[in-house]
Order: sequence, then C-alpha cells, then structure tokens
Amino acid sequence: MRVKPKSTSGSLLELVFIVAVALGLALGIQAFIVKPYRIPSGSMEPTLAVGERVLVNRIGNNFGDPSVGDILVFHPPKGADTNECGIPGQGPFYDGPQSGRPCSRSTPTRSDQNFIKRVVGGPGDRVAIRDGHVIRNGVRQKESFIAACGEGADCNLGTITVPKDQYFMMGDNRGASDDSRYWGPIKRDWVIGGAFASYWPPKRIGPL
Repeated sequence: MRVKPKSTSGSLLELVFIVAVALGLALGIQAFIVKPYRIPSGSMEPTLAVGERVLVNRIGNNFGDPSVGDILVFHPPKGADTNECGIPGQGPFYDGPQSGRPCSRSTPTRSDQNFIKRVVGGPGDRVAIRDGHVIRNGVRQKESFIAACGEGADCNLGTITVPKDQYFMMGDNRGASDDSRYWGPIKRDWVIGGAFASYWPPKRIGPL
C-alpha cells in the first residue's frame, strides 16, 4: 500500500506538537519531580562547592519525612537573611536569659528564598553544639564531612529541643554558615525536597 507523503504544513504542525509536548514534560518534571539548583555560597563546603549544581527530588517530599543527615532545599523562616530568631532576645548573639543557646523557635512565616543545608536534628531531638559538632540526644554525631568550626561563639552552644514537625538545619561549613543556630528550626511544610546528586561541574558528578 502506498503511503501518501505528508505536506510541509502537516510536518511543521507535527514538529510543533512534539516540541510542545517535550517542553510540557520537561516543565512538569522540573515543577513536580526533579529540579536543578545552583549552590550560591560556601556554607555547605566541603560537601558542595560554590557554583555546583545539584538535583533535588521534589516528589519524594510527599511520601516521607526528612531524616537526620539528609541535605534539603527549603524555605527558611522570614528574617533568616538578617539572622532573626523567632524569640526576641534568644539566640547565640542575642542578650537574654537563654543567650549562648541556638535559636529554638523560628519566626512564624516563611521566606520566599531557597536555602540548602543538612538536617542535624528532627522533631523532639535535643540538640547542642560542641566545637562545631552536633550533640544529638547527648551523643556526639559522627560528622567527618564537615569543615572545622573554629573558635566562634556559634561553635559551642547549649541544648534546645526541636519542636514537633520541625527540623534543625546546619551547613557543613560550620564556621561559615548562617543556619538554624541563628534563625531556628524549619517547619516540615517549608521543605522543597532532598538533594540527591551533583551534576555539575563534571568532576563533581555523583550521588550525595
């Protein structure tokens, strides 16, 4: 049976349709399943370098809660860029009865910014900091992946308890990360997804 050749206009319409479907799928995947992010600062060094690109699993966020050790992209609390704690007078650089402890409560609303940090404490965990290392429920955590904290005031902090449905986040570069020590734990609803792989530059390609 002889197949009738397609007209030029028909072939063009088919091409437009294929491109539209491909773009729709790509946008859908990025919006709901996997999204790329660029690392903007050195707060996660040496694990993630400035300018490195990572892939974030967004759909997995709907099927389970984060675990200690996960690297998450999330919305920080409003005021995180100025290290605002949700309890006035509390936090490592605030005067008050609980000075010398991490911020135990964030501001009630989230920022539109995207941050990337590591989960170091979950709901109900007691978290303290000694020489930049996390003491979780009285046990010093094994954190061979972190950069040394130094002797700053934020490297040795007393104990707080992470509230229900919230997570205490810290950068791996403990001496150069503005994190939950300053602005408190984040709410579960503020999590965008978990970073699971690096895809750029080529020498950094691999799972996290």
